[in-house]
Formats: sequence, C-alpha cells, structure tokens
Amino acid sequence: MEPVTPTQPDMQTGDIRAPRLLPPLPLFLLQPILRRIVTRIAAQNPDMFNRLGPHRSANFIIDVKGLPFALHLRPDPDDLLFRAVPRHRKPVADAEIRGGFLDLLGLVDGESDGDALFFSRDLVITGNTEAVVCLRNALDDVDGSIAAEVADMFGPPGRAMLSAMRRASARRKN
Repeated sequence: MEPVTPTQPDMQTGDIRAPRLLPPLPLFLLQPILRRIVTRIAAQNPDMFNRLGPHRSANFIIDVKGLPFALHLRPDPDDLLFRAVPRHRKPVADAEIRGGFLDLLGLVDGESDGDALFFSRDLVITGNTEAVVCLRNALDDVDGSIAAEVADMFGPPGRAMLSAMRRASARRKN
C-alpha cells in the first residue's frame, strides 16, 4: 500500500489522512476562506437557490471522513453560511451528509452519482433526506463544476490541486 500524504487521500476509502506532525489548524483560520468560497459560488450561480425551495434555510452538516472538523452549510442566499465546526460541537442540523473526501468532491465536481454512493453506503445521509435531495438537485443544475470554480479562486495552485485530486479519484475507481 502506498503512503498517504496530506494532499493524497487514502486510495481505498477516499478519506484524508494527514500525518500528525503539527497541531490541528485553528478553525478560525479557515472561516474567511470558506466564507469567500460560498459567497463567490452563490454570486456565480444565483439560480441554484430556486431548486432548494423550502429548504433554503436548512442547516446541513457535511462530515468528511478523516478531517478533524465538519462543515456547516446553510444555503440561504439572504443568510449564507459555510464554516468549519469542531466535530465534538456540531450544531443541530436538518441533515448530515457523511462520506469520504474523494466521494464528496466527486459530487461537487459533478463526476459522481449520489444515488450509487448512497446505496453502496459510501455516502451516509441522516435527517431530512428531502432537503439533501433538493441540495443535490441544486448542485446538479449548476453549469460546469463547483469544484473547478473553487479551484479557480486559488489560481494555478488551486487548479493543480484539483487536478491531482481528480487523478487520485480516477485511480481509486480503477
């Protein structure tokens, strides 16, 4: 089995496994980056909110296996929220989506089938599944790739990182 680096998810599970050489990143350092991401994606894709219907103000927890934190998303265009939260202090949410990094990236990138991931148990959904389906439909309606939009925000290093993650995902599928 090949060693796992911070930029290379585990090929079997898609989980991120970073070496524990440094203490965890303080979450407050991630918040401005996540706020910038959600604000830019919302501005570039305003029509996606129509697909959310009554679930625009729903709170979603996105739990990426292997990360030391979870993500809290509220896709309300009037009150957008995308932040990192400690695993042991996740807020009450309408729904929780849990999966490996590469699986979740594939969903956001438009390359993975959410139904197949769900039925294979690679993706676990708890809470309001109708809200999750509406979120998925909203993401599916976006022209292009949200992952590519985010990578573009970070210029050549962001695009190189996304390319490396796509290659890792393709190798895992083979």
